[in-house]
Amino acid sequence: MPTTERPQRAVHGRPFVVAIDGPAGAGKSTVARGVARALGFAHLDTGAMYRALTAKALDAGIDPSDGPALTSLAEHTKIEFGPDGLIVDGHPVGREARAPRVSRAVSAVSAHQGVRRELVRHQREILATGDVVAEGRDIGTVVAPDAPVKVFLTASIDERARRRHREMAEGGQDVSLPSLTEEIARRDAHDSSRPVSPLVPAPDAVQLDTSNQTPREVVDKVIALVRERREGR
Repeated sequence: MPTTERPQRAVHGRPFVVAIDGPAGAGKSTVARGVARALGFAHLDTGAMYRALTAKALDAGIDPSDGPALTSLAEHTKIEFGPDGLIVDGHPVGREARAPRVSRAVSAVSAHQGVRRELVRHQREILATGDVVAEGRDIGTVVAPDAPVKVFLTASIDERARRRHREMAEGGQDVSLPSLTEEIARRDAHDSSRPVSPLVPAPDAVQLDTSNQTPREVVDKVIALVRERREGR
């Protein structure tokens, strides 16, 4: 499944970055894809980088708590951003990156400073190449703190769990809703309290609760923000 598209060269000066952050199940991917499609921007799912690295680490038998080994793995992982999306070690990021075993470990893997340093470097290189809608957990605070548009999406834990459960069921993964709700709550607590790049809104981010809004409504609001900022540049 493609997780990125090649950025288009900015035609109005420096690249325009739309930063979309938020916890799991808040609607980041759906909204980011919709905004990118409507504006003709590239779409970068930074979470896919961490998931791909986590899958690679698990396959190599590296413990998610082993920071030095994971940092070395990140430093020796080839990450490319081509016409077909994000390519890691020559392979497109696929469904394996969304497997339950990866979901359980990715938060621990991504908490290591060395891992984040290396992947953030890749992300910034991509954002410098053209207009991009980037989604993640620290785009507006760490990766692109100067992004002209920063959005932080939220939703209730129950709603986010229902969305993720539906998404996983459609992908053929059998996970109970209660266990998924617990997993999301644990990940929220871990991500928001970690010392390196915690999951928090940027001070100037526009916060949108997506619990009772359709994806189209949220996409339209973000597009309106982009147009407002671009007109004011």
